[in-house]
Amino acid sequence: MSANPPDMTGFDPDSVNAQPEGSLEALIVRVEAEVRELQFPGFSLDDALNLGLLLVELGKERALPIAIDISKGSQVLFHVALPGATPDNGHWIRAKQRTAARYEAPSLLVGLRGRLGGGRIEDNAWFDQSRYAAHGGAFPISVTGVGMVASVAVSGLPQLQDHNLVVEALRDVLGSSLSD
Repeated sequence: MSANPPDMTGFDPDSVNAQPEGSLEALIVRVEAEVRELQFPGFSLDDALNLGLLLVELGKERALPIAIDISKGSQVLFHVALPGATPDNGHWIRAKQRTAARYEAPSLLVGLRGRLGGGRIEDNAWFDQSRYAAHGGAFPISVTGVGMVASVAVSGLPQLQDHNLVVEALRDVLGSSLSD
């Protein structure tokens, strides 16, 4: 079961096949717009709990084999592994979160930007794949006027689905907090 249906006209970062022309650039524009949109007015421990619990609810409803983590620097604010998640998901979460923190951008966006002009960021000798992963699933939690204060990550699905699930939950939590 997947978080979101695949976009048949869009860029698939997991595909080795030819991609529709302009689809990489279109996905980059979409993710950059998500970064601008998904800003918190403030981010508390209660916000972290609400976001984490929403991701758990979505994962359980959809029977997704995912691990979820929300961290502020080295402090874990929320972490859970749902049925089907593996120990490898913890490694991927940490590597994707390091990428989001280093670049202050979603891990998916880092990987997509690395593909502009051909190639991948992972092909560069300076990109340490034992510590970083430019794969979708980690998203910076940013506070308006402050910047990145934490990150949320999901691992267990194809990377675009990991990313989309996080974005869906962020939109829901932000929509709820703005209507309070």
